[in-house]
Amino acid sequence: MSLFLAADGGNSKTDLVLGTPDGEILSLVRGPTTSPHVVGLAQAMDTLGDLVTAAFLKARMPPGTPIDLIAVYLAGADLPAEVAQLEEAVSARRWAGRSIVDNDCFALMRAGTSMPDAVAVVCGAGTNCVGRAADGRTARFPALGPISGDWGGGHDLAEHTLRLAARGEDGRGDPTALSAAVAAHFDRPTVEAVSIALHLGELPMSAVHELSPMLFEVAAGGDAVAGGLIRRQAEEILAQHRVAAGRLGLLAAPHALVLGGGVLQARHPQLHDQVVEGARELAPKVEISVLDTPPVVGAALLAVDALGTAATAEPLIRADPLVSTGDR
Repeated sequence: MSLFLAADGGNSKTDLVLGTPDGEILSLVRGPTTSPHVVGLAQAMDTLGDLVTAAFLKARMPPGTPIDLIAVYLAGADLPAEVAQLEEAVSARRWAGRSIVDNDCFALMRAGTSMPDAVAVVCGAGTNCVGRAADGRTARFPALGPISGDWGGGHDLAEHTLRLAARGEDGRGDPTALSAAVAAHFDRPTVEAVSIALHLGELPMSAVHELSPMLFEVAAGGDAVAGGLIRRQAEEILAQHRVAAGRLGLLAAPHALVLGGGVLQARHPQLHDQVVEGARELAPKVEISVLDTPPVVGAALLAVDALGTAATAEPLIRADPLVSTGDR
């Protein structure tokens, strides 16, 4: 029996499927992150190995059963050198006769579209963007955080929400309903009291990241300051699409724009509507979708793409309840 393995590894979890080239999914297992940026290369490979064994056992197959292809898409595979290092490490484990390794954004993009010309923008805790053309060319960013010019995502929105709330309260910035909302969220009388509690450790700094949903609630009430921050996020998303699609010569051509990550998949009208309108103005032939399928589906589809069986396998993979719902 011909088999493939396909993994999608984000910053918090990893999903791995075992399947056949004709689209039958035999098992799906989940484990912790395999991002080398988070756990290091050796631990990432060890965790993947554990998941490979678990996938065999769940499918009632002996570990070490020959595998034709393993397709691995990981957060942290950003630079060409990092992708090459990961591919070497995956190949060295001899899980399969052939291996493919790349950034997890490519799996998300493939999960969201079957179009050969496509761009994906991910806005979750952070932000990233990749693109591909039908001729095999790709577009990507270093995605190294502030040192490579990155801005945006839930964490940045939350931190700027706190900053704007503090400045609005003390007069350095424009008055905003964010001030009262932030104070109330942390059950403190003022934003200044929130800042002091964070400084003294009475509140964990990670609690700041809770403020992103509140930002959208305040903006929905018409607050200009909150709306301005969301507009900045929309502009960043549109800039990523513009640059990636422009590098691939797609701005005037039909192509897909897949929006993924928790912030974009929430479809907040204040952000979603600006992104859709701006993308269509920039690229009138673009087809926009919001991801509603687990990215591991994209990893599996990229595996059958490489095996040359996607034409018949894709409908079965997309319809399989094991991967389409993430029900393990």
